[in-house]
Amino acid sequence: MAEAGRAAARPLATYALLAWTWIRAAAQYPVSMVLLATATAVVSGLDAAAIGLLFTRAPRIAGFDASEVLFLYGTSALSFAISDILLGGTERLGQHVREGTLDAMLVRPVSPLIQVATEDISPRRLGKLLPAGTILTLALANADVPWTPGRLALVPMMVLCGALIFAGLWVLGGAVQFVLVESHGATKSLTYGGAYLTQYPMTVFARDFVRGVTFVVPLAFVNWQPALYVLDRPDPLALPGAARFASPAVAAAVCAAAAVAWRAGLRHYRSTGS
Repeated sequence: MAEAGRAAARPLATYALLAWTWIRAAAQYPVSMVLLATATAVVSGLDAAAIGLLFTRAPRIAGFDASEVLFLYGTSALSFAISDILLGGTERLGQHVREGTLDAMLVRPVSPLIQVATEDISPRRLGKLLPAGTILTLALANADVPWTPGRLALVPMMVLCGALIFAGLWVLGGAVQFVLVESHGATKSLTYGGAYLTQYPMTVFARDFVRGVTFVVPLAFVNWQPALYVLDRPDPLALPGAARFASPAVAAAVCAAAAVAWRAGLRHYRSTGS
C-alpha cells in the first residue's frame, strides 16, 4: 500500500519539480514577470468588464441578473485558469511532432505528458486567477441565494470539477495532434471556446446546442448544471435533479477518456511524419 502511494505521488513530484524549474527561470527577470502577470490579469478581466457593460443596457440576460451571470463567469474562468496553468502547454504538442523534439522527450525517464505540460510554464499565467477569483467572490457576496451547507460545499466542487473537465479537454486536444498535427486551432475551440461559452447562461443558446454541450462535449457540467442547483433555477432541458450533482462523475469520465486517447496517441506515434 505504501509503495503504491509513493508510486502515485512520484509523477506529481516530478511535475512540481519541472514546473518550479521553469518558474525560477522566469523569476530571473522579475520586472518582466510582474508586468506580464499584470497584463494577463487585465486582459482576462476584460471579459468580466464586457459582461458588466451588457448589464448597463439590460437588467437581465436570459432571465439571469448580473450577480448570477458573474457567478457563472467566476466559476468558469477560475476552473479554466487552473487547468490552463497545469496542462495548457499540451496545446503545443503538434509543434513538437512537426519539429521532431517529441522524440527527445520519449527517451527521457519522465512522462512526455509532464514534460509538455510543464514546458515554458510561466508565473504570468497566474494573472488569470486574480480577476476570476475576485469576480467569483463579489458574485457570491451579492447573489440573492438561499445559502445552505450543500450549496456552499458545491461551489468549490464546481471549480475543482470544472478544472478537471477542462484539463481532460486539454489532454484530449493534445492527443488529437498525434494524428492531426495541424489541429491546433480546432482544439482551441474546445478549450478557449468552451471557457467562453460557460461564462454565460446556457439559456442564451439554442436548445440543440445546449444538448450538444451536455451530452456530446459535456461543458454544461463545468458550471451550468451545478449552478442551477446553487442558484435555485429550473433546468431548460428538464434533466433529472441528479444531473446537478453529476460533475464529479463527468470529470472522471473525461479524464479517463483523455488518458486513453493520450496512450493511444503515444502508441500511434513512430517519429516525425508518422
